Amino acid sequence: MFATIKNRIAGGANPVALLSAVLLSALVLGAVQPAAAQSAAKDLFSAKAAPAALPPESYGFYSKGCISGAVALPTDGPTWQAMRLSRNRRWGHPTMVAFLEKLSGEASARGIWPGLLVGDISQPRGGPMASGHASHQVGLDADIWFQPMPRKKLSANEREKFPFRSVLRKGTLAVDDRIWSDNYRDLIKLAAGDPKVQRVFVHPGVKKKLCETAGSDRSWLRKVRPIYGHDEHFHIRLFCQPGSPGCKPQEPVGKDEGCDDLGWWFNVALKPPKPGAKPGKPRPAMTMAALPAACRVVLNAPDG
Repeated sequence: MFATIKNRIAGGANPVALLSAVLLSALVLGAVQPAAAQSAAKDLFSAKAAPAALPPESYGFYSKGCISGAVALPTDGPTWQAMRLSRNRRWGHPTMVAFLEKLSGEASARGIWPGLLVGDISQPRGGPMASGHASHQVGLDADIWFQPMPRKKLSANEREKFPFRSVLRKGTLAVDDRIWSDNYRDLIKLAAGDPKVQRVFVHPGVKKKLCETAGSDRSWLRKVRPIYGHDEHFHIRLFCQPGSPGCKPQEPVGKDEGCDDLGWWFNVALKPPKPGAKPGKPRPAMTMAALPAACRVVLNAPDG
């Protein structure tokens, strides 16, 4: 069936209509395969080594979805290097891949950094990951390491072992000024200023530093959102893209720059737990039944 779909798309047929037909078939199949619907989605999606041979489209929300027709960021470019290649997480919506290539080139041309070290984007078909992320499921999230690209080309082995580096002073929630420079700020500002970017996630300590050093142009700060972790990298999220009606957008950011609301992070959220406090229960693994129905089509499509 999928081979026929590919041939008809190549012949000029409407890919959206064809995908709808496939989705209907998948729903029928899913109705008689309830056990598969309860499988841990992270195991199924992480086992896929290649993208789905379907048009590029994001389905669902950033933390509960998948992507068809994903493309891979090349492992190397003139102004970027992809990291942790063994994870096979350098796949994204074509718009995201083009954005990363453009951002790295602009950062280099402006003298901010020689290039970017690009971390996880998405798996070949998106979906939940076996480790490390709740989001990054629809090909519209990407991590940029808080380290300039080295002048030398790293080997595959070096990219596996290259250490993460926090920009915080050890044992504190404050940025380490021995590491930080205005170039870090300028890179985040460059990313946040792109109209395709919905949010940029950073550690609250990084957000505080940005608030203190933003200068007179502060409009971009409203896109920069504090979040747990994110002291070794920053996280770029794009808007849902045209041609993805099944992509669920995130609530728009407010007009406030968010610099007056950081106290909660430092006084409540990031306070260490009391001695003897019981850890929270882990969330149950997300199943296929929890994902958009189209993700069954994406999961079962032939390799692209």
